[in-house]
Amino acid sequence: MGHSHSHATEDQGPPSAETLAARRKANLLLAAILLPITVLTLIGMIALWPSGDSTGVAVTDPYATAPGVTFDVGTVQRVAIETCPSSAAAVEAGAEAQECMVAYTQPEAGGSPLQVEVTPEIAQSRGVEAGDKIRYLNLSEIMPDQPGTFIFVDFVRSIPIVLLAVLYAVVVVSVARWRGFRAMLGLVGGFIVMAQFILPGLVEGKPPLLLGLIGSIVIMVGVLYFAHGFSARTSTALLGTLFGLGITAVMSAWATDAAYLTGVGDEDTYQLVNMGGQMSLSGIIMCGLIISGLGVLNDVTITQSSAVWEMYELAPGASAKRLFTGAMRVGRDHIASTVYTIAFAYAGAALPVLILVSLYERPLFDTLTSGELAEEIVRTLVGSIGLVLAIPVTTLIAVLVVKATGIRRTEEVTVGVAGGEALAVAGIDRGQAAERAHLTNDGGGSPGHKVPTQHGLPIRDEPPAQPELPTRRGRRRAEEG
Repeated sequence: MGHSHSHATEDQGPPSAETLAARRKANLLLAAILLPITVLTLIGMIALWPSGDSTGVAVTDPYATAPGVTFDVGTVQRVAIETCPSSAAAVEAGAEAQECMVAYTQPEAGGSPLQVEVTPEIAQSRGVEAGDKIRYLNLSEIMPDQPGTFIFVDFVRSIPIVLLAVLYAVVVVSVARWRGFRAMLGLVGGFIVMAQFILPGLVEGKPPLLLGLIGSIVIMVGVLYFAHGFSARTSTALLGTLFGLGITAVMSAWATDAAYLTGVGDEDTYQLVNMGGQMSLSGIIMCGLIISGLGVLNDVTITQSSAVWEMYELAPGASAKRLFTGAMRVGRDHIASTVYTIAFAYAGAALPVLILVSLYERPLFDTLTSGELAEEIVRTLVGSIGLVLAIPVTTLIAVLVVKATGIRRTEEVTVGVAGGEALAVAGIDRGQAAERAHLTNDGGGSPGHKVPTQHGLPIRDEPPAQPELPTRRGRRRAEEG
């Protein structure tokens, strides 16, 4: 006669008073750790809040125009390769004609089609096609007697970007529903923190390490709790995220100086050098190293925390060591996939630079450690170190918390009885279950101790009380703590 056991996971009653007390104790412990960190972060945010005064910074706006010059919008009707309108005067003077791409464009404000001269780099890359909506520089008011006064500036991308954003929102809400919607709102809040706190603070010369760390903590607290709700599971993931952020910040501060990351090789940062003010390019790079790993770090910590909870719900009797070992198997797979995900994401963003340096006749190691690639490589390594170390720490915290906050369900033991049927015995240990099953077997046990049966099952004097089934929302709140 064999026997097996299983653990019920769905139709269980509410947690006991002891479990609720243990859960409250664990939540108070988590709050005792997280509340001081949050308060100190808010104090630091108030102390470092930028004044908004950027008068000491002088920047040339590439979209600023002289009096009489405007940026206009129009739709391309046709495209031709012909003599550049801007070279017409030179041709009349006897110079050789130069050919270029000319887009005959219907202005959005109305009027006759115009000859818009397309710049060579655009003509060689994608080009301009009929139906494209473009933005062009209108010099006709200050150069009324000269042709070629309309110069291509950029494409108008409003419609495709808005369509992609709407499609993204629809897909996220359709799959993740209310939680996905809250995550998108949290993302908007994160960008507000960057735009109102981190970026102005860097312009004013605030400490970049503190700006990046404090801003990242505020973003993670808001995003995690807003998207996943207030629970011990979320608090555990937040603790692991804060640990990973601390490691990333320390590594960023060291690597920026040790690897001589100056940022002057990039065109955008080179412009910042000539803007004046108190900005530090190496500090900006350091802050960027911290922020760049936020999304992936949040991903792995919430996944590890959820994995521990799900494993515990499937096996409430599992030991802490067993839970940690099982969850770390998931974590190692996550590490393996995430590390090369980060690497290829940065490689894709730096693809033009990779192509350029690959054409240089330089040794591979010199190429990888050159100024063009050093920043991307350091960003990948620093983010990966913080990510990898955050996984075991998050898993350990989750195991410790889940043992105190998880629902301890009554074990359900299923044993074989006469007639090939099964007997579910709840609330007793396995030895009692086996003894009862043995007494009900025909021909088993002592003749004087045979239990009365009906249809192969023991007859109880009083039927067991059926626990009241909680609602789905109540069960979810009870499980998440």
